[in-house]
Order: sequence, then structure tokens, then C-alpha cells
Amino acid sequence: MSGTGLYTAEEIYRLLPAVYRVRDAVQGGVLRELVDIVAGQVNALAESLDQMYDDQFIETCAEWVAPYIGDLIGYRTLHGVVPRVASPRAEVANTIRYRRRKGTASMLEQLGRDVTGWPARAVEFFEQLTTTQYMNHVRRHAAATADLRDATRLAMSGTFQNGTFDAFAHTAEMRRVSSRSGRYNIPNIGIFLWRVQALRLARVPLVAGDPSGRRFRFDPLGTDKPLFGAPRTEQDITHIAEPFDVPLPLLRRWLKAHLADYYGSGRSLLLETETAAGIDPVDAAKIRICDLSDDPAAPGSWAHEPQPADTHVSIDPVLGRAAFAAAPGAGELRLATFHYGAALAIGGGGYDRAASLADVQTVVPVSGGGPGLGPALASVAGGGAVELHDNREYAAPATITATTPVAGAADQAVTLRSINRTRPLLSRSGQVKLAMEPDTTVILDGLVLAGAPLVIEESADARPRTLILRHCTLVPGLTRKPDGSPGAVGAASLIVLHPFASVTIDHCIVGPIVAVEGVEVHTNDSAVDAGAASEIAICGRAAPGGGASGTVTTTADRQVGDGQIPSGTIDVEACTVVGKVHAVRMDVSNSILLAARSGPADPWPAPIRAERRQVGCIRFSFVPTGSRTPRRFRCAGGDPAHIPHFTSLRYGDPAYLQLRAATHPAIRTGASDESEMGATHELYQPLRETNLRLRLDEYLRYGLEAGLFYAS
Repeated sequence: MSGTGLYTAEEIYRLLPAVYRVRDAVQGGVLRELVDIVAGQVNALAESLDQMYDDQFIETCAEWVAPYIGDLIGYRTLHGVVPRVASPRAEVANTIRYRRRKGTASMLEQLGRDVTGWPARAVEFFEQLTTTQYMNHVRRHAAATADLRDATRLAMSGTFQNGTFDAFAHTAEMRRVSSRSGRYNIPNIGIFLWRVQALRLARVPLVAGDPSGRRFRFDPLGTDKPLFGAPRTEQDITHIAEPFDVPLPLLRRWLKAHLADYYGSGRSLLLETETAAGIDPVDAAKIRICDLSDDPAAPGSWAHEPQPADTHVSIDPVLGRAAFAAAPGAGELRLATFHYGAALAIGGGGYDRAASLADVQTVVPVSGGGPGLGPALASVAGGGAVELHDNREYAAPATITATTPVAGAADQAVTLRSINRTRPLLSRSGQVKLAMEPDTTVILDGLVLAGAPLVIEESADARPRTLILRHCTLVPGLTRKPDGSPGAVGAASLIVLHPFASVTIDHCIVGPIVAVEGVEVHTNDSAVDAGAASEIAICGRAAPGGGASGTVTTTADRQVGDGQIPSGTIDVEACTVVGKVHAVRMDVSNSILLAARSGPADPWPAPIRAERRQVGCIRFSFVPTGSRTPRRFRCAGGDPAHIPHFTSLRYGDPAYLQLRAATHPAIRTGASDESEMGATHELYQPLRETNLRLRLDEYLRYGLEAGLFYAS
């Protein structure tokens, strides 16, 4: 038998007597051909028998068998399709354990994790009620008054993570916990869920905060951004989640008290120094956690930063800053491995995108950062991929060339991508032009482009060009200021001037788009962010003299202009568009078009405008009042109460584009499959919540009531 446990045709053929094999060779190998057929059928039967045996166990059965095994023990399947938690395998496997521990906090917490796929924590609110204690059974952990000397406990309470780890006593509330209004009462249980995940970036060069070489920021774009702790995996169903078990934004006092749990190789945070001799980690004994906010008494400096005579390194996890006692020496580079928070798996990021990485025959690996992309891209101009293997900063080339591939070539597209779970930064102060010959394709995958727009210039021919952006970020506003605000509000991130071009934007974050009439722009599960609802998100090239986007040859020409000329055809599926849109034709599904006129003097007659309203359709989407669109089907926006409420609309924030729980149900459950409209559609948050509520009704003890709360 082969190493896979199956029979090969050669093995079966050798079992025949030699005389028959000799005669078969003389007569043309007819018997050997028959053995090949028999071997295939034997192996098919062997695989079927093996699978039938595996299907007897929930751990190894096929996906379709899991509900049937569950039916044997009375498991009730859930409705709705949530891709990441579609298989009930874990729930069926744990059903017996669930029933044995029915109603306990640890069991309800595990149930929340299995049903939703999010980290969860169960809180028994009756344990936090202010009560008169029986002196023969004193509960020291339930003190009625707060210890104001315990600064760490104070920081973890209150509004932090929606009060998940609040350990202080409270007076009773009579409001229903199921409505998220009340909490502290005898029958109340709270299930806290974390929607923001902690994503890892390894060995990212620290960004200088000033020319001194002593002050740095962790974020590659140079902004103040909180650091997160990587959650550990809980091994025991009886364990109640602690702050170490969830994706928690790190507080200064908490990190200082638990530095050994978070700092070091393989943990949430690590600083290293790269020299010609290698990479050396900064020892934990030299790390000081402190507040590195701007010092008002000394403009240009940070509070509590090390002095030249010190030997320690200061880290502020709330602002994402690091300060050293001295500037790096010649040839030294300071690196950081850290985790940041993200509510969406779109744009360039440290999340898993292995499913989108297509096989390419010609791959040119590049690492180390710097200006080395030009020669590598030139070597694959006829087809192939340049693959970036780290999180360094690279100088974006002025031109990416794609030549017409030779007939029969293995690779038909020019691809610039990063490996899985990395986020390299491409930066440039000018434009990045795509010099594409007719019938060529350029693919950008897993990248962050800052400081420059991506430009497809106009060509004299009428042949198509194709641009595919996948899991990329074209930074809205081109750059970001230290406080996180955009560097150039209204600056276009993508400019397409060839009228026969086609652009696909898949799981991306981009700034404003300029596309001339004739261009087809297809966006799905993405965000188009103009910086404000009154800015222009999608439009065509402005008329000569009517706006800066009429030509694209100077820095000033990166602006979108007045937007009076429409873009070509846009097809928007499950996207959030922040800004006004003007297109010849539009098809929109499951999306949020958040746009508004800037005032009575705004020249735009409508925030969303289509020139051809007799074709196209907008369905299951939010469209602002006053828009001129094609026919609509089950859209929201006519009622002022329908306006969506976001946790944050600033790119870079952990909860960027996340809808608040207070958003009207017409938005939160208004998509075609009862999920959320917009870029959060594929998270299926309402379906996860509904499924968990159904399960809680089954497993809560009599007299208890549960409420669902989002910790992030």
C-alpha cells in the first residue's frame, strides 16, 4: 500500500502470477489496463469506508454530518449562515458538557464563544450588587465601597471595555438586562463580546517622532495608536475569561503590573535592535511603562521620556509611543513587534488572507525595505509576482510597467503582493503610475500605499486595461498626521483616466476615486473614504479649469475637484462609502452611502447622483435624502432615524466603520440576508447575536435573564 493507505495499480499488478504478467506484456498490456480500473474502484471503496468510520465521530466527521450527529442528542440547529462559525461541530461536541453545566457562568461563556466566534466573558451581575453582608460569611471580594488607592482596579472599571471587568459594587437596577439598559440585579447575567480583534505585526521599523532620533511611534503611518494584547487560548471550559484571554487595549498601569505576561518573544510586545551583526531584543528589565504624552511645559518633547544618562526605554501603550535615552547608532534600526486593534478584515493588515493568494509560477521575493522594488517589478513586467516578505517600508516606484504577455505564458498578470499576515508600507511623495499596455492586468495584494495616488493614464488606443486591488489600503487623505487626522482631505487615492479600463476593489480601504466616463469600477466588501460626508468620494475628471483633477501632473492635481463631471459605471456590493458620489450609472447592494451636501451653497444638486436613472438599481442599502438614483428596492434613508451611527469614522481607529448597537434596525439588519449594511456586512453580526440569544433561551437556568453587551 502507498503512504496514504491506498493501493496503487502497480502493487495490485504485482500480486498476479508472473506468467500472466509476461503474457500480458506480450499481448499489449490489456490486463494492466484492467488492473488500473480495478485499483481506482478499490481505492474509491477504501476511501468511502474510511470516511464512513470518520463520520461516526463529531471530531472527524464531514461538515454535512455534524447536524445529523447533533440530532441524535437533541441538538437544535441554528438558522442563518455565518461563514466563520457555520459548522456546529464545536457546539455538538460540547452539547453534553453544556447540559451538565447548564446555567453556570463558565458554560454560558463557552457557549458565547462557540456560537458567535468572538471572545466572550460571562458576568453574574448579582455578584456585584451592594448588599448588607452576613458577618458569619463575609465576602471580601464584594466590598460595598470602592478602594480609591487601587489605581489599576479603578482603570479597569467604569467605561473601559464597557465595564466588562468592573469589580466594584453597584446599587440595583430595575431595567431589563435584555435591552442593554439595566445590569445589576439578582436574575441578570451579562455576556460580553469582543468584536475588535488584535492583529500582529512583526518587526516593524519604529517611526521617528522627531529628528532627535529618541522619540518613536509604533504605527508605520506615524500616528498615535493604542497597542493591544494578544489573547491567550483558554483550555478549560470551567475557566472564566480574564483580561489576558481577550483582545484588550493595553492600559499603562495594567501593562506595568503584568509586563512579564505581555512583553517578550512570542508575546504581545517586543522591541529589538537590528545591526550588521544581527537582531537583539531589548531586555524586559530595561522597559519602563509610563505616560509619554506631549509635555505642555516643553513643546516638542514628551513627558517622562528617558534622559541621556538613563539606560531604560519608555513605552506608552495608550498612545503607541516609545522613547529612548539616545539616538540609534550608525547602521542601527529599531524594530517593534506589536498588536493593533481592527474591527474589519479589510485593507492591508496582519489578518489571514491565505485564501486570496493565487498560485503564480514566477515569484521574485523581496525583503529588507528601501528602494528595491523597481528592478524586481521590471523583471516581471511580462507576467509574474513580486512578493514582499516583511513589514518594512518600501519606496514605491514611480511607474509599474505591465507589458502584453506572450501567448501561452504561465503568468498573465503583473502582481505586487505581500505574504500572508504581513502589511508592508509603500510610500512616495509623487504619483505611482501604471504604465499598462493593451490587454494587461496589474494586481496589488496586501499592501498599504501612502503619500501618493495610484494613476492609470489615458492611452490613445481603445483596448482594455485591468487593475485589481485586493486587501490593500490606499490611505485616505494620502498621509496621516500624528493625531490620526488625514494629511490632505479630499485628495484622490485612485485616478483612472483611460476610459476602457476596469478596476476591481476587493476588501480594500481607499480614499476618493476619480474615474472618467467609460471606466468600470467594481467594489465589494470595501470602504471608500473621502474623510467627511460632505467631501467627494467618487466622481469623474473635472472640466478644464473647473477643478484640479482635470490633469494629473503636479502635486496639486491630486485633488478631486468639483465633481461636476460624472465617473463611469460603478458597481458597489457590501461597501461603506463616506462622501458624495456622481456617476453615469450605478448598481449598489447591501451598502451604506453616507453623503451630505456641505450647505445651501454646495453646487451639488444631490449627495448621490446618477446620470442614467433608467438603468441600474440600488437595493438593500442606505441612501441619503435628496439623492437622485436609479430605482430602489428596500432601501433605508427616507426616515431621519435611519442615519447610521458609527463607533468611529477615522481611518486607523480600532473600531473604524463599526456600526453602533444603537443604529436603527433598518441598517443593522437591512441587508438582503438580514445582516448589516456596509463594509461590516460579511461579519454577520446580527445573525451571530440572534443565534446566541436562541441558545441562551435553551441553557439559562429558570429565573435568570441574559443580556448581550459589546465590549468593543
